[in-house]
This record gives sequence, C-alpha cells and structure tokens, in this order.
Amino acid sequence: GRVHVAMATVNAVVERGCTMLVHYDKSVSSTEIKDALESGSAHEKAEAMKKAIAILLSGEQMPQIFITIVRFVLPSEDKYVQKLLLLYMEIIEKTDAQGKLLPEMILICQNLRNNLQHPNEFLRGATLRFLCRIQEAEILEPLIPSIIACLEHRHSFVRRNAVMCMDRIYQMPGGDMLLMDAPETIERFLQGGESDLGTRRNAFLMLYNNAQDRAVNFLMSNLEQVANWGDILQNVVLDLIRKVCRNDPSQKGRYIKIILTLLGTNNTSVIYECANTLVALSSAPTAIKAAANCYCQLLVSQSDNNVKLIVLDRIAELKDAHRYVMQEMVMDILRAVSTPNVDIRKKALDIVLDLVTGRNIDEVVAALKKEITKSQTDTAEKAGEYRQMLVQAVHRCAVRFPGVAGAVVNLLMDFLGDANTATAFDVAMFVREIAQTNPDLRDQILRQMLDCFFSIRSSRVCGTCLWIVGEFSLTTAQIEESLETLKQSLGPTPFFTQKKKHSQWEADPEEDDQATQDQYGKRHFGEASHDSMKEQKKKGPVVLADGSYATQTASSADVRALAEAQVPNLRALVLAGDFFLASVVSTTLTKLAMRYINIAADAGVAPADANRLHAECMLYIVCMLRLGESGETPTPMDSDSKDRMMVCVKTLAKPQEADVDVWLSACRSAYDGLIADRAKQKEDEEAVKDQPPISQADDLIDFYHLKSRKGMSQVEIEDAVATDLKRATGFGAGKDEKKSALERVIQLTGFSDPVYAEAYVTVHQYDIVMDVTVVNRTNEVQQNLALELATMGDLKLVERPQNHTLAPGETKHIRANIKVSSTETGVIFGNIVYESTGSDRNVVVLNDVHIDIMDYISPAWCEDNKFRSMWAEFEWENKVAVNTTIKTVREFLDHIVESTNMRCLTPPSALEGDCGYLAANLYAKSVFGEDALVNVSVEEQDGVVSGFIRIRSKTQGIALSLGDKITLKQRAKAVPK
Repeated sequence: GRVHVAMATVNAVVERGCTMLVHYDKSVSSTEIKDALESGSAHEKAEAMKKAIAILLSGEQMPQIFITIVRFVLPSEDKYVQKLLLLYMEIIEKTDAQGKLLPEMILICQNLRNNLQHPNEFLRGATLRFLCRIQEAEILEPLIPSIIACLEHRHSFVRRNAVMCMDRIYQMPGGDMLLMDAPETIERFLQGGESDLGTRRNAFLMLYNNAQDRAVNFLMSNLEQVANWGDILQNVVLDLIRKVCRNDPSQKGRYIKIILTLLGTNNTSVIYECANTLVALSSAPTAIKAAANCYCQLLVSQSDNNVKLIVLDRIAELKDAHRYVMQEMVMDILRAVSTPNVDIRKKALDIVLDLVTGRNIDEVVAALKKEITKSQTDTAEKAGEYRQMLVQAVHRCAVRFPGVAGAVVNLLMDFLGDANTATAFDVAMFVREIAQTNPDLRDQILRQMLDCFFSIRSSRVCGTCLWIVGEFSLTTAQIEESLETLKQSLGPTPFFTQKKKHSQWEADPEEDDQATQDQYGKRHFGEASHDSMKEQKKKGPVVLADGSYATQTASSADVRALAEAQVPNLRALVLAGDFFLASVVSTTLTKLAMRYINIAADAGVAPADANRLHAECMLYIVCMLRLGESGETPTPMDSDSKDRMMVCVKTLAKPQEADVDVWLSACRSAYDGLIADRAKQKEDEEAVKDQPPISQADDLIDFYHLKSRKGMSQVEIEDAVATDLKRATGFGAGKDEKKSALERVIQLTGFSDPVYAEAYVTVHQYDIVMDVTVVNRTNEVQQNLALELATMGDLKLVERPQNHTLAPGETKHIRANIKVSSTETGVIFGNIVYESTGSDRNVVVLNDVHIDIMDYISPAWCEDNKFRSMWAEFEWENKVAVNTTIKTVREFLDHIVESTNMRCLTPPSALEGDCGYLAANLYAKSVFGEDALVNVSVEEQDGVVSGFIRIRSKTQGIALSLGDKITLKQRAKAVPK
C-alpha cells in the first residue's frame, strides 16, 4: 500500500506543470532542514533551501516547513537566499483541490510586492523572471502596478525582465484583462528611446506576439535604423516579416527590401535567417541569387562542420527548386571540398554534379583534377575514400560531357595501381567506358594502360584492364605490344617445376602435403616469406550481392607476399590461386590470337610469325591449366574457370571452326548495349523529374514588360512576375494536401463513445506530432478531460498534454509530441480520462496507433560495388520466406518495391523476359542515415511464386521491422496500375 501511495504522489507531481528539474538522490530529514532554516547562517539557510527544493521536486510533500520559511527565510537580506526562496515558491502547490488560492499565499504576495520595490536591481529582476512562470491570476493581479513601474527603472536588467513578464502575463488566459493596455504601453516604451538591446528585443517580441499591427508600424517608422539594430532584434524582425507575408502574400515586395538591407550585416546568424526568409518569400532570381551567395559565404567562413552540413542542406533544397540560378554558383559550392570532413565533401560533390552544365564543365573538371592531384600527397585517414569520390565525380562528368574525357583520362590512369583498391577499380571502370564511347582516345588509352599495367596489384582491376586490352588491340603492332606486356606480367613458363613435383611423388605419403607446401613456398616466395605463407589458410565463404555464396579464390596475404618477392603482378595473382583471373587472361590471349590471325595476311605478317604468336598464347593457357591441376596453389581451381580455359584452348586449336563474331564483336556489342541502357534509364529518370506540372488553361499570365513599375524596385517587379508565372504554369501549386491529410487521419474511438477522438499523425525527421481532435458527444460538461498516452518501442512522449473542459458538443484540438530515436516500428496507445456529474473518473480506451517504418525510410541509390561491400559488412540479416498469392515473379517484385518504399537497383533491362526466376537488389536509406539492403530471389513453378527475401542492415531494428512489414504485405494482391 505504501508503494502505491508513493507512486501516486510522484505521478501527481509529474502531471503538474513543471518549469525546472533538479536531480537529487540523497535522503535528508525535514527536521534537519527546519533546524538549519531557523538558526543557521545565510550559507546554511541556502544549503537547506536547496535540499528542500530538491526533495519537493522528487515528489515528496513537506507542508510543515512552509511556516518556517515564511518566518525565518522571508526576512533574510541575503540575495542568494532570496533567489532560492523564489525557486521554492515556484514549485510549491499554490491552490487547493478546487483550484482556489491557498490563504497563506497572501504572505507570499506581500513579499513579492516588497521585492518589486526593492532598491536592489538583482532582486527586482529575479522576481520579475519568477513571475513569468506564475499562472495564478490572484497572485499576479495586485502586483501589476509594481510590474509596470519597473519599466522605468534605471537598470536595464530590471526593464528587460519587466517587459518579458508583461509579455507572459498578457498571453495567459484572461491576461488581457489584467494588462488591458499592455501593447500600447510597450509601444510607447519602445518609442521612448530605450538603449538596451535585450530590452528592445523583448519589447518588440511582445508586440510581435500580441499586437502584430503595432510591431509592423514600429518597424516601418524605423526602416532607416534597422541595419544598425542588434542581431537578436533583427532576428525577431525577420520572424515578423515571415509571419506577415504568410498571412498576406501581397505585402512581400515592401519587406524584401528590408531583408536585402539586413544581408549587409556582419552577423552570421542574421545573414543565415535573411537567406532563409528570402527563399521562403520570393522566387525572383535576384532574391534567390542573393540567398545562394549568403549560403556560399557561410560555407567558407564557418569552421563548424555541423553548420556546413546544415548550409549544404539548404543549398540542396535551392538546387531542386531553382536549378538555373544555382548553376552559376557551382564553383563557390565546390570550395567546400577543402574541408577535411568526408560527409561534407560527399554532399558538396553530389550538389555540384547535379548542377554541371556545358558552360561550367571545364571549370569543374579543372578543380576536380587539382583536388585529385592534391589527394596523392594526403595522408589523412580517409584520403583514399575521398580520392575514390573524386574519381567517381570525374567519371560522371566525362559520361555526361564526353569532350572532357581526354583531359582527365591520362591523370586518372596513374591511379590504376592505387593502394586503395576501390579507387583503382573505379578508375578502371571509367577508362573502360571512355574507351568504348570515345574511339579517338583508344590508342592513347591502350598505350598508357600497357605502360602502367605492371603496377596493378588488384585482381578486379587487372580483370577490367585485360578486357580493355583484349577488345581495343586492333592492329598487329598493338596486338604484339599487348602480348609482350602480358608475357612480362605472367613471367616465364612453366608456373611450377615438374622435376620437383616428381620428387614429391616419391616422398613419404604422410609428409606429401607438407612437402608440397614447403617446396611451393620456397620456390615462389623465397625463404624470407616462406614461413608466413605456411600460416595462410583458405578463406571462408563470401556473400555475393545476389545473396548467394561463393568461395574466395585468392588470398590477399598471398598476393602481398608474392609482391614483396618481386614476382610480376599477373603471375603473383595466379600463383596465389586466383583462377578466375587466369580465365580472364586466357580469354584475352584468345581474342588477341584470333584477331592477329584474321588481320595478319592483310598486314603483311609472315605465317610463321602468326603461328608463333598463336602457339605462345596456347602455351600460357595450358601452363595455367596445368598449374590448377597440379594442386600446388593455396586454393584449388574451380570447375567454371577450368571449363572456360578449356574452351579457349579448343578455340585456338581449331580457329577455323570458332565463331569469330562471338569472340571479337559480341563482347563489345554487349557492353555497348549496357551503356545505352544506363543512358536511357538516366534519361527516363530525368524526364520524370523535369515533368512540367499541369495548370489550368485560363490561368492568369502576367508579362514582365507590361507590368506596372510605378513605385516598385527591380526586386519587387521580379518577384511579382515570378509569382504570377509560378501560378500560371502550375509550379506554385503544391500537392493535394487535403487529400493526403485525410488519408493519414486515424480514428481513435467509436461514434457511440461519449468522447469521439481522431488523430492526424505527422512524422517529422526525429519526432512525431499527433494532432488529436476530441468531441464531447454527451449532453454533460466533461471536466479535466486528459489525453493519456504511452509508447512502446523507441518512442518517447515529450510532455503530457494539458487538461481541458468540454461543453456539450464542443470540439477541442490537443497536440502531443513524441520523440523518435531509431528506425523501428513503434506503437502509441492510451485513453481519454474525464470527470462528469455522475462519476469522478470516466475512461475511454483509444485504438492503438502503429507508427509505420515506411515513414522513416525513403528510396535511395548506390553503386553496385558499394551495395556489395555493405552486404558483406552488415551483420544483421532477416530472411523472409515468400508466401504470396501473386502469380508472376515480376508482379511480385513490383509489389514488394511499392510496399517497402525502396528503390530497385537492378536495371529494368535485366528484369525483362519471362524465364520463371528473378533476383533483384533493393535499397533505401532512413532519416537517421541507416542503410537498408534487400535481396529478392524468387522463382515461379506451376503458377506459384516461391523463394526468399533477405534483409540486411547495420542495426537490428530496421532489419526486423522491415521483415515484419514484408511478411505483412507480401500476401496482399498488387493493385493493377
């Protein structure tokens, strides 16, 4: 019973309005506090007051010390004790159960009046601040004359707090009756020449909150001085401008000049707010350009990375709405990459790449080349990642504007041997695409690639470069030079010594494996690295992007050891067990040999020379096959690679029977089709993005040169024309907000309940706002109606909504704020409690509100390589079995994409056709920056779709919540479009 009473006491304190919170976990008796208050010194009284305040805030009641405080603390002359006395009076209960003021509060009122007339300015100001948090009109009413008198005090601290106190009292329910002429008083006070900036700001804010017309009149009568006002007052002016123009858009022109004036100030907070206000109010190019200049200025001048990220977000919003104006600011935005933070660099590069045009491409590429050169000497932790971003940026520029490819390809090819494999691979992919789309650059690319081929140590990069060599070595001289480079990279044949292998067959069978490893290590790695090679083990399974598993064939440690032993790059990779690369080498050699045979006669090459080159290619392929079958590599040769190399051998053995077009033309044609498909996909996306809105045929169109210019500045004319054009072309019309709002209304109670309630839930980035509408459906007055909410999951109720009294049939709107801390499905539940004439407590239980994970994630795009790396890195996986009534795999995929609010990364061309099975990758990002990866692998058998959906993420919540969402939605039949 005692526990329940204690909990009830705590709840009662929590439910009251609380303006301060102090943690206190020490126990102290009320007797000790009472003794210290009665007979202690000023310091001891202050410590006792602190303890009493902390105990009261923790939920305990101490009515016995009230009289002690009145007798012994009230008369104290110590300023600190008096300040603590005000805090004590702030938290104690001042009314009885019926809401009437307790009689002992009269003593407090007398003390407060004395404080407001006290000669000490600190005590006066502290008392005025205390009165800002008092809601009882009976306490405030006798103090009104003293509060107004403080406006004329000599010290600004008192005047500043007196204005703020009047503002708070006037905003109270019934406050306009306590201070009937407060706005007029404050306006006279402002016009009286107040010199303190904080006081003037509070006074102007009071007019802004309570008498907007008076605030506007004061602003208009002091336009010449606005630029000299302090920053805190200028920010309130900007708030007033936004509020006035929101209510009456026709007033925009007269206020834009004030904003442009304030742009010339030196305060960064004012400049930032000016830019925000300009963007919100005007679409005129002059205003947008001024705002963009401000953002770019802040981007360079501010050292705080958080500020830079916020400003970049604003620039990104401007880019979407005013692309043509922002294209002139590209170089200013690009200066942000000088910041060493990777997130800032990535965001700045993304914005710049969206704004690149034919007019600024040369400047952008020159700046990127300079950054790439600087990154070579950068030793920072994420320098490799930044270099990769720069390479990708140049790649995108060169794809959109092929004319700049020649200026950057030479520089980038130096990075094919970069220690950062991701950067080197991006360069290789870039060079491959440039070689395919720019025939004039092929000779230059091939020559430089052969020069730097020996420096490449990555298997993936080597594979891409070998494809380029095989496809674009078109003349006899190029083929001979390419073959010579490959022979030097592969080293002499054979790849293992046959004699030593025979000696191993004669060894003791139990020591056979160990002897093989020892001789292999000494023969290929040298004595120094032999011991480290003996410790190398086979790698475990690697997860591919499609969700399947493959065995990794090359150990990176093996490759490093061979590199240290000065073994050529291709030889090192093949000896380390990378037989997929060996199959790529075989394919390249086959292409070179077949093309050489086809053109040798026309080029005047002797048949003997052609046969010699032909035989050398076959020799290297056969040697790699024998190496794989010997068992001397750390990992055995896989059957796919073996089959591929055998096909190459058979093709070279009987070239006259081979399909020449498949070897020499089909590969390049397939890649050409891939590039064309990507370009078409990009064009389709741009077409959807730039689709013009629909407008009415009879909308008003206003022409610039016919506009009346009387008394209007250039900015006002531009703004008026831009506004009219937006309205006429439909750009000014937003989405059907009423329809979307109705779709988000959730019914909380039934129509037959005494209280009908429905909620409109708005999900912001980090919080949820519930606007609850309650209607009294009875013929009785419902008193103290309270909305009691609780949450489940990573949701937290910020504050308890206040109580209301509803007359019969009356409607009230109640707002509740709920904080969100992670991307996870949450539930909000609760009830409505009220008092009526027949019962002290009536409860209406509310329907549960499920917060959908779809509100937190949005479709996103990433490179295939990044998707693969994240898929291998993320540790949380949720595997969902497919169980659906949908009949086709493509229809099922479309349904999953629509239901999960994700983007399908697999291109449409790869999903075409009807083969009965399908694998696709989906991707989305949450508002908290979390990545959600989904792989759909399904097949159709006898009209039944089966398979699995794998979800991977870095955090558990998003994987589980997304899995639950898919499980819930996959059985639903997709709606035909």
